[in-house]
Amino acid sequence: MRRRDLLALGVAALAARSLTLQPAVAQSKYPDRPIRLVVPFPPGGGYDAVGRPWAEKMKSVLGTVVVENQGGGGSSLGAAAVARARADGYTILLGGSSTHITEAILKSRPLYDPLKDLEPISNVVVSAFALAIHPAVPARTLREFIDYAKANPGKLSYGHAGVGSLNHLTANCSNRWQEPTSCMCHIGGRDRRPRIPLADKWRW
Repeated sequence: MRRRDLLALGVAALAARSLTLQPAVAQSKYPDRPIRLVVPFPPGGGYDAVGRPWAEKMKSVLGTVVVENQGGGGSSLGAAAVARARADGYTILLGGSSTHITEAILKSRPLYDPLKDLEPISNVVVSAFALAIHPAVPARTLREFIDYAKANPGKLSYGHAGVGSLNHLTANCSNRWQEPTSCMCHIGGRDRRPRIPLADKWRW
């Protein structure tokens, strides 16, 4: 499958620049030092929950894999760090749709070119979004929540990983959500912390 096809599908992928598990011509052994796995989101989030077990599991194959969280910009900062790293296979990225699609499509000045600067390796997980609300919100179904949001403009807030991130876009672009989200204030991920631990401070 071509890299462009993989990006179009939007699948979560491990990516690195010119990474190969085969020994290089001028290299007797790979790896011969720890590998850095960059997780482009803060500790405790979904990417972290995938990256750390993966790094532990791969010890028997790759040796030491050090997980480094670089949150910010809806994954842009961490992915850009990998794109700029030396192309020797010792810096890899736990990427996904946000690092490979939204960066190139939504930004007039992307921090990197996902087609040229990152090389997909393998799918590791497919995830889905879920809606969770505070118990104090008087809604128990999606329909009830939408009706409540529309009837109480400005009263609710919703959190996401950062402006331009997929959960932010999902909440704003879906036809089902256009009216409800226009009535709510959004809380982006500028503090680089996962949104779930702060759920008691929101109203959805």
